[in-house]
Amino acid sequence: MEDIMGDIEQHIARRKEHGVHTIAKELHTGFNGWLAVTITNAVGTMWCAYAFTILTLISLPEAIKGGTATLIAWIAQTFLQLVLLSIIMVGQKVSAAASDKQALQTYKDAEALLEISNAVHKLLKTNTDLTQQIHKALGDKAPGDTAPAP
Repeated sequence: MEDIMGDIEQHIARRKEHGVHTIAKELHTGFNGWLAVTITNAVGTMWCAYAFTILTLISLPEAIKGGTATLIAWIAQTFLQLVLLSIIMVGQKVSAAASDKQALQTYKDAEALLEISNAVHKLLKTNTDLTQQIHKALGDKAPGDTAPAP
């Protein structure tokens, strides 16, 4: 029983030391990772989406003059790719933030359950120790045994 309690206490200590896994904590990929995250954070904003919209609208008159095929190509290759890229990245940021919040709450819930489990193990150990002391005080009678002790 003591081994289990020690294991649980060590596990709780390790969890508290490391903390919850979030996206921000996982950014340890050196220069390339830093550069990628920096660019992603710059491009993945609604302001960047607005700027890309303005940029693509500059070429819209030429696309309209070029006819249907040119206009469709402009929509698919210029407008959608530039503008939707930033909007999708903003959506990913929002989803990641929600995911981090959920991970943090799950972590806190698991911590609480581990603490409760540890407390239950301690109570069970105390109960077992007290039960053994009672049996010893009663002369080592087995539970339900009505015969007097020798």
